[in-house]
Amino acid sequence: MSQDFASYTGSSVNALKFNPKSQEVIERKREILTSIAQHFGNNPVSILFYGFSPLMLASTCKQISVTGINPEIKKFLDSTGVKYVCVEENDLGNYRKQFDWVVAADEYFTFAETEQEQLDKIKVVSNLAKNVIVTTLRDYKNQDFRDREFSQPLAVHAHSDTKIFLEYHHYDYNDKNAWTTTVYEMQDKNTIVTGPFDRRSMFFKQMAKFSIDAGAKEFYVHKNLMYKSLIKKNYEHVISISF
Repeated sequence: MSQDFASYTGSSVNALKFNPKSQEVIERKREILTSIAQHFGNNPVSILFYGFSPLMLASTCKQISVTGINPEIKKFLDSTGVKYVCVEENDLGNYRKQFDWVVAADEYFTFAETEQEQLDKIKVVSNLAKNVIVTTLRDYKNQDFRDREFSQPLAVHAHSDTKIFLEYHHYDYNDKNAWTTTVYEMQDKNTIVTGPFDRRSMFFKQMAKFSIDAGAKEFYVHKNLMYKSLIKKNYEHVISISF
């Protein structure tokens, strides 16, 4: 059975907790939020985050909300002292156009089994965002076949100790755009396995069309802005969808 997006972002929590330079990681993510705000010429007052994201800890927004997290992530967020409101996913229908920004990083819209599910996700998020959706995406159209099976592994060093994060992608035999992702977190002889997660390729033009159909005015891929996950070395394009 496929696991949920919260479980996937929980691996990022583990990577951040282990990293002695976690504050530097957060500061680099702050540059992304600052650049997007400068692009639009104003700062958001309220942001909703999907799952855990280091962007949440980097935000200086006054009203921070989060949805799609599990008890382990909530415990970690509480330990950081960040002030936030947790919104249950089942209650999101009550928050139509309530957030200036909605941030769904780590390729959130690829966590789906079908194209219809991807379209439904974009519709839901579009109904929540008053001004902007911020998301990330790799260039699947021009992806090298050697990058399909594994993401680039990442080693996180903490003094004399090391954790290695590895993503394995198992592609569907009949559908080249569908796969499952399993995350391996390895430390000494201990391995934590998270997943599998149902995934599906999302292309820039496809996401643009789905967004415009959902009421967006502009779909913008930031040319000089890239997002790096906490559990792999691959970079993702930063995308803003404005309303």
